Amino acid sequence: MSKKTLKVRTPQFPLYSEVRHLLQIFEGVSQAAIKAMFKSIEEQTGTPRQPVDWSTPESWIAKRLTGDAAVLAERIWQESNKEVNPRHVYGSYLFINNNGLLSDNVFGVYQTTPRGQAFLANDPKLLAEIDDQEGLPHLLRILAGKTSARRRDILPEWSDFLREHSHFGTQATIRDTLRRRLNNLVERSYVSREGVTYLITKKGLDYAEQFTQTDLDQKRDVVRAIKDFNQEQMHKLNSLLAFMQQRDFEFLVQELLEALGYEDIKITRESGSKGVEVTASIQFGINTVPEVIHVKRYQTSTGRPALDQLRKAAASRECFRTTLITLGRFTKECKEAAITPDSIQVKLIDGQHLLMLLSENSIGITRQPVTLYHIDEEYFSSSKDTSSASEN
Repeated sequence: MSKKTLKVRTPQFPLYSEVRHLLQIFEGVSQAAIKAMFKSIEEQTGTPRQPVDWSTPESWIAKRLTGDAAVLAERIWQESNKEVNPRHVYGSYLFINNNGLLSDNVFGVYQTTPRGQAFLANDPKLLAEIDDQEGLPHLLRILAGKTSARRRDILPEWSDFLREHSHFGTQATIRDTLRRRLNNLVERSYVSREGVTYLITKKGLDYAEQFTQTDLDQKRDVVRAIKDFNQEQMHKLNSLLAFMQQRDFEFLVQELLEALGYEDIKITRESGSKGVEVTASIQFGINTVPEVIHVKRYQTSTGRPALDQLRKAAASRECFRTTLITLGRFTKECKEAAITPDSIQVKLIDGQHLLMLLSENSIGITRQPVTLYHIDEEYFSSSKDTSSASEN
């Protein structure tokens, strides 16, 4: 069986400028001394009332470290021209070891390897190899498909890539791997950053072109096209809901509530507003609870007046369970008022949530399965191994 190649291997992925500083500083230093420094720094936990201020190495190195640990930390800070904080170099240390840039001799002392020398010299072939292992070309391809993007815009495609190629799976780790690699690409001018927005540069586009696009990348292109199509369909559905005939809209609301488990559904048109009022009941534990539901066909923001109107309707019917639905979003004031103590609590369902409920219950929108064929390379590798064994 062939083993799947993992990418995005280094946690706390560093800036390459930091790695170059540390390669020169760690030359001639023992691995034991570096680990001892990490341990000494890790022990400086501080307290909630007196936390350690790691932003000023001048103060905490002299105050909190002693002996060889203090000497090495001071070297890192001074010899990097005060650019590298010793508190945050563990990621670079892992990167150096993962990529064989240093090796320890028989005395346990680090020496720069030929790969380390190539890294210091900015060897294009070595950097391309390491970048590919760390997922940077894929990140550039994601950015190449966007005019500009925030990290949250890149995160879904980056998450898909990590789940397929790495051991990283938690949302916090996925966000951290993305943030650190974007910082790396910005430092190398492959990506530009303005505020919280990222944009691939001409240099980044040229660099990304040298990496061969695999069938897995083609598969992601298909998946991305499907996602874009589905998003377009959702926008279209939202528009249809806003402008469909009133009677048809009432029927759709009733069908959705039935699918969600409501009974005794009665719909009343709201006078002077674009939407419907619904009274219904739903099983809550062993009790059947009455509820008042307002559905607003606003594609803009729904504010506090709609909430007050719903509470007034609920009070007149002696209902203590209510839901407010809108095709758009809710204002901040409306969200805060919905959970006001000593008031009838209101569940809010915005347009995005409503479209999801319609999709999940196949109301006004259907799902069509898509089949993708993908060669099982492990199967054929296994077959070859078995064949070779039988011939021998």
